Amino acid sequence: MLGILPPVVVATPWWQEAELVVRAVRDRFGIDVTILRLLETELDRPHGGEVTYLAETEDPAPVEPWAGTLDEHPLRLPYARPGGPAADLAWARQVLEAQGLRPSGPPEQIRSWNLSSLWRIPVEGQTVWLKSVPPFFAHEGRLLERLTGGRVPRLLGRAEGRVLLAEIPGEDLYEAGRPLLLRMVELLIGLQRDWQGRTAELLALGLPDWRVPALAAAIAAVVDRAADALPAADRMVLADFVSGLPGRFADIAACGLDDTLVHGDFHPGNLRGDSDTVTLLDWGDSGVGHPLLDQPAFLTRVPADAVDPIRRHWHDLWRAAVPGADPDRAAALLAPIAAARQAVIYQSFLDRIEPAEQVYHRPDPAEWLARTAAILGG
Repeated sequence: MLGILPPVVVATPWWQEAELVVRAVRDRFGIDVTILRLLETELDRPHGGEVTYLAETEDPAPVEPWAGTLDEHPLRLPYARPGGPAADLAWARQVLEAQGLRPSGPPEQIRSWNLSSLWRIPVEGQTVWLKSVPPFFAHEGRLLERLTGGRVPRLLGRAEGRVLLAEIPGEDLYEAGRPLLLRMVELLIGLQRDWQGRTAELLALGLPDWRVPALAAAIAAVVDRAADALPAADRMVLADFVSGLPGRFADIAACGLDDTLVHGDFHPGNLRGDSDTVTLLDWGDSGVGHPLLDQPAFLTRVPADAVDPIRRHWHDLWRAAVPGADPDRAAALLAPIAAARQAVIYQSFLDRIEPAEQVYHRPDPAEWLARTAAILGG
């Protein structure tokens, strides 16, 4: 341990965005650092405020004495340990060399937190992306390998918890217009239709199971665990919801749409491209369940005047694909289940990441259950 650097001001509130932190330290002190992990935050929830990171450097650093101690934790990720990012980059170099590609500049750290480590590597006229993830997202590489040839990132190499991806032409599509938003939905549904009837293959790849038995049990468990953080009125609504899940799921099954591949974080910002082609990225959150579980997150991130046309198009596509299906009723019945699934996901993060990083997700299970109760009440 060398010590602590004096504070620097960084022009972003987002704690996990390492690129601007690294740049601010370089500009202020003339040294290169690699961010390893979060140590402490001024605020009890993201984002902003004063943040202390653990970082490593090979340069002489103008540090002050630090009175803290570094602990050990069994849930600490490899890339959050000294030498971990260097090991990831060494693996990436081996993959590139095997394909006759040479880095044309130093790698740039873009992001580091409990859900991913992301590096940009310039390579002879192009850019490749190194992504390392915790074990609960490690199925992403295996899934991308099976989706090769589709409108997903092109996999240059994978190892357990690591993927090396080719650059995707175009731009991030957060602000996409309605025609492009409709094409995004068509892309997703095309993939989901391809995987209907093949859930065993997806589960064998390690994707989490959000089918009825597993999801119902997980929702009941997270409602029980979060009860003390919820108002009494919400607890009563959620208790009725949990007891009624078997009937609700039976009604959803009667709507005629079978379980399939679920992206898990489907929204415009997770697509990249242009007016001609779009690519669906970030498959770490994927799982197996009802296809319309992907709908709420998307519709909450599009312009308000586009919600109804997109929903109609979405449901028309499923009615054409599955004659006799009732996606309108299925979506209405699924709305509180989709919100409760988010509480399940965030609780699973909290259970599988080290304590110092739990600040990213600590309020989320209760907040998503409050949304679930609001949907049921509304």
